[in-house]
Amino acid sequence: MPSATVTCPLCEATCGLRVTVEGDRVTEARGDPEDVFSHGYVCPKGASLPALHHDPDRLRTPLVRRGGSLVEASWEEAFAEIDARLRPILAEHGPDSVAVYAGNPAVHNLSTALYGPALYRAIGTKNFYTAGTVDQIPKHFSSGYLFGHPFSIPVPDVDRTQHLLVLGANPLVSNGSLMTAPNIRKRLRALGKRGGKLVVVDPRHTRTTEIADEHHAIRPGTDALLLFAMVNVLFAEGLADPGGLAEHVNGVTDVRELAQPFTPEAVAGPTGIAAGEIRRMAVELAGAECAAVYGRIGTTTQSFGTLASWLVDVLNVLTGNLDRPGGAMFPQPAAAPPASSRPFRHGRWHTRVRGLPEVFGEAPVATLADEIRTPGEGQVRALLTVCGNPAVSSPNAGKLTEALGELDFMVSLDIYVNETSRHADVILPGPTPLERPHYDIALYQLAVRNVANWTPAALESDLPQEWRTMLRLTGIVTGQGPDADVDALDEFVAGDTAKRKGVDPSAVADRTGPERMLDIMLRSGPYDLTLADLEAAPHGVDLGPLRPRVPGVLNTASGRIELAPEEITSDVPRLAAELTRPRNGEMVLIGRRHLSSNNSWMHNLEPLVRGSNRCTAQVHPDDAGRLGLRDGGLATISSRAGTVDVRVEVATELSPGVVSIPHGWGHDVDGVRASVATEHPGVNSNFLTDEQLLDALSGTAVLNGIPIEVAPAG
Repeated sequence: MPSATVTCPLCEATCGLRVTVEGDRVTEARGDPEDVFSHGYVCPKGASLPALHHDPDRLRTPLVRRGGSLVEASWEEAFAEIDARLRPILAEHGPDSVAVYAGNPAVHNLSTALYGPALYRAIGTKNFYTAGTVDQIPKHFSSGYLFGHPFSIPVPDVDRTQHLLVLGANPLVSNGSLMTAPNIRKRLRALGKRGGKLVVVDPRHTRTTEIADEHHAIRPGTDALLLFAMVNVLFAEGLADPGGLAEHVNGVTDVRELAQPFTPEAVAGPTGIAAGEIRRMAVELAGAECAAVYGRIGTTTQSFGTLASWLVDVLNVLTGNLDRPGGAMFPQPAAAPPASSRPFRHGRWHTRVRGLPEVFGEAPVATLADEIRTPGEGQVRALLTVCGNPAVSSPNAGKLTEALGELDFMVSLDIYVNETSRHADVILPGPTPLERPHYDIALYQLAVRNVANWTPAALESDLPQEWRTMLRLTGIVTGQGPDADVDALDEFVAGDTAKRKGVDPSAVADRTGPERMLDIMLRSGPYDLTLADLEAAPHGVDLGPLRPRVPGVLNTASGRIELAPEEITSDVPRLAAELTRPRNGEMVLIGRRHLSSNNSWMHNLEPLVRGSNRCTAQVHPDDAGRLGLRDGGLATISSRAGTVDVRVEVATELSPGVVSIPHGWGHDVDGVRASVATEHPGVNSNFLTDEQLLDALSGTAVLNGIPIEVAPAG
């Protein structure tokens, strides 16, 4: 039977797959044992690609709203509608009247990753939002000020480390995040086999804690306190030693002063971790042959997300583990988009209603509803969503859902009519992952080993590739009409990229679209590669283990690591106030991940929603008894933002005082065309998250540690 090798685009692991085709049916997706990175590993999401490809609910033609209903339309009719309605809004109200929201799948799609920026620049709006501000922007913020560029993010050299401290992450379920590491279970087990140690800090007992040497159940939202206490111990015990990095680091003395109030004794109460344990954790980290500290979504989606992200790398620096084998290292991708040579800064503009600062070119999605609903100059009147579902994934989802209904015009690039796109006036679908070429332009910048893998489209599609759709939209917003010359626009975008990357355009003149753009980036990269080299290696090219990159990777004004930038340390007094804040036994909400789910993406695929209800409110037995909750019964959970009724799961893996509901559910709403998802709806936990609760520095929404009230339903 015919087969093709592809790279799975459904999470950050970038696993290689072998896809089998019988006639017009994709029958199987299995791990590719020859893949240079994943070596045959596959998770349930990758194995579900055939189900996604054949999903009868997946859109195969544009939809246009007529008489209040979304009906099928031709591509010409869809683009004509957009031209007729979007252009007048831009002309009358200016570029900021049109907002853009780009979801996580847009990063996993080469067309939208490479051609989205051209469209967004053409619109010219400051109202640009992504899933990043409900996810990872604090890490970009801290890396930007520490190292000079927001994508200079150190990742654990997990294959060589001897001590790994993990905070707020469950990589055995997430498959790694801001850490591209296929088959992370095998990698972490190998750590143990070579005599290393895995320490996990998490409010829940998870699949990752099951294989850890230690698990510390921290109180949600207090990771920055724990990390600062460990920094305090390093200085108090004379263990702070950047080693060979010392000549490249500014601010060590400043960090010492800032850490003084955060003694293990001072943070033990708020974190729930004993002072002696904190002290031992710090000493063992410093004493390991090589070690890395890694924090993920539990550390970024909290009130002190930026401080926690910063302190992760402060520890990596002070223990001498940054930029050395077995520590936290900077990947060197084969291809990367053009980047600014100027040092990172934020706050280049502020949002109209709440005055929140721009970070990494985007505004916090927590204020999108405000920008839609607040009258005045610059009010958002139209919205373009690109592979995103903010009505499910954004804080105070109820408020945003109401706001979407007040827009004058909305366009969605999406393959489903989901909780967000049901509000659209035009929906433009794209091909399935098996019908488009793929290269993980973003995720290889975060890989635990330097690799490159090109995937040509395994199957033909009747739908236009998204890059052509985005260029047609670019033509509309630039006044060239719905029938703009897409090929000419592609030439312009590629020519600009080639100029910025220093590549002769004639060298790639035989290619178009993403293939040409990627070839330009490969030719300007550090490995003397071309796209032809990757085409000749269908299982990928192994470019070797991570290598030291300091000082060359640094882009700060000083050319050094700025360990105590004022833009970050200005928030330390707010953290210090947490040391004495009374908590009065309040209940708090956190999220959780499932291996068969990636936010709201996969819930319409029957193979991934089999079995018991995964969308439950996990509650510790002590809390269940105290509150009168029973396993399998309904609980009413309330916050300042809203209320949900959800099935209870009494679970010993949770700490007392903590409730866990997974993110990305809540599919039982009118207008959604997703038959499997609506049979397994769950509840939308973001009806409880509060758009007023933000990380003060980055504007990222607080999704973990949300104060709630819990009672039996009814």
